Amino acid sequence: METDLRAYLDGIMSARRRRDAQTMVALMRRATGEEPKLWGTIVGFGHYHYEYASGRQGDSAAAGFAARKAATTVYVADGVGAHTELLERLGPHTTGVACIYIKDLTAVDLDVLETIVSRSCAALTPRTYTKRAREGGTS
Repeated sequence: METDLRAYLDGIMSARRRRDAQTMVALMRRATGEEPKLWGTIVGFGHYHYEYASGRQGDSAAAGFAARKAATTVYVADGVGAHTELLERLGPHTTGVACIYIKDLTAVDLDVLETIVSRSCAALTPRTYTKRAREGGTS
């Protein structure tokens, strides 16, 4: 594991968030088949290129999470709308357009979360995505 990533994980003040971050690293490795890399304050796995009809384009992590103060934030590039049925089975969480906020990973079904991450990452294949997260689904 990279030194920067180790320092990031070790620097998480909350014992619960630090524990959850370690769990997320293992879960996302399995779900994506990729190794973790820091993308600013996000622990990302893999990458993809996005291009929108507007002409805007860039690169981002294919899957990722951040240990925020209030919750662990799980990023799903294809949007939470693409995972409605699975989210109903996940356990206690809240959502944004492309984020799942989980206060305690021990309270959710990790198999369901791993499936969400895996499916979200697969939606980006062949690593170029043309929809915005609020549009959800596959390209």
